[in-house]
Amino acid sequence: MNLKTKLDNSIGDLALLNSRFYQSWTAGELPRAALAQYAGDYGRFIQMLPAGWETLADPETAEEEHEHAELWDRFAAALETRISDRDSMQVAGLIGTAERLFSQPTTALGAMYAFEVQQPETSVTKLDGLRQHYPVPAEAEEYFQVHSANHHESEKLLARISGLSEADQAEVVEACREMSQALWDALEAIYEANQ
Repeated sequence: MNLKTKLDNSIGDLALLNSRFYQSWTAGELPRAALAQYAGDYGRFIQMLPAGWETLADPETAEEEHEHAELWDRFAAALETRISDRDSMQVAGLIGTAERLFSQPTTALGAMYAFEVQQPETSVTKLDGLRQHYPVPAEAEEYFQVHSANHHESEKLLARISGLSEADQAEVVEACREMSQALWDALEAIYEANQ
C-alpha cells in the first residue's frame, strides 16, 4: 500500500463531508445559528494553522495561512459573529489536539495533511451550500473560493512525508488519524449543540 493510500485510509470514515454537519449544510437544513457557531468557534482552529506551518519551517505558507485567517474573519462577520478568544466546549478537543500535534514536525505533517487534503472538496461543498441556502456577501465567500481549488498544501505535505523514514511515516499516519477524529468530533459537537 502506498503512502498516500495509507494516509487517506487513516481519514477513511472520518472524511468531513460524511459528517452530519456538512450533510445538513449541503441540504440547507443546518440552522443558521449552527453556521454562526461554526464560523466563530472553528475559526479558532483556522487561526492555528500558521503555527503548524511554522513548526514545519515553512514561513511562506504560514504567512499565506495568516491571510486566509483574515478571510475567515469576513465569513464570521457576515454571520454576525466573530472568532472567540476562548475555546467552546465543542472545539476544545480539536484545539488541544492541534496544539499537541502541531508542536512536533512529524506529527504536524500528519495533522496538517488530514485537514489540507480535505480542504478543496469541503470548500466547494460549503461554497455551494452558502450560495444556495445561506446567502452571505461575496467577500464572505472568499475563504472557500480560495480553497476550492487549492491542492498545493496537501501535495507539499505529501512530498515532505515521502522523504521520512518508515517509522516516522507511521507516526505521521497516526497523527493524521488523530486529527481526522478531532475535526470530526468538533463538527459533530457543533451539530448536536444546535439540534
